[in-house]
Amino acid sequence: MSLPMPKRVPEVGFYYHYKHDPSGPVNNYAYEVLGIGFHTEDDTRPGEEHFLVYRPMYEASVYKASKELGIPCFDARPLEMWMEHVTKDGQEFPRFKKITDPLIIEQLKKIRSTMY
Repeated sequence: MSLPMPKRVPEVGFYYHYKHDPSGPVNNYAYEVLGIGFHTEDDTRPGEEHFLVYRPMYEASVYKASKELGIPCFDARPLEMWMEHVTKDGQEFPRFKKITDPLIIEQLKKIRSTMY
């Protein structure tokens, strides 16, 4: 059996959720994309065959779970949901936007090194 391949995937790296507040901390609503998860069952709901595996760059619940369990924990979201656009205040934009600013990326790498 071959795995069904997703139609599109994001690049590995850091992203902001659309709720990110640029006037707040650099890591608010910031996430690191780690990879793609494939559902192991044949009877998945449409759109849930693939998941995006990522982790927060702030002390969200999955970060706290990692500390409590003593093992790495990650968020998983249906890939299509990660890739979709949202509408807010009459404007449409990506739910998650890749961070390309080298200075912000360096700051997030430092935060990652202390968190994980």
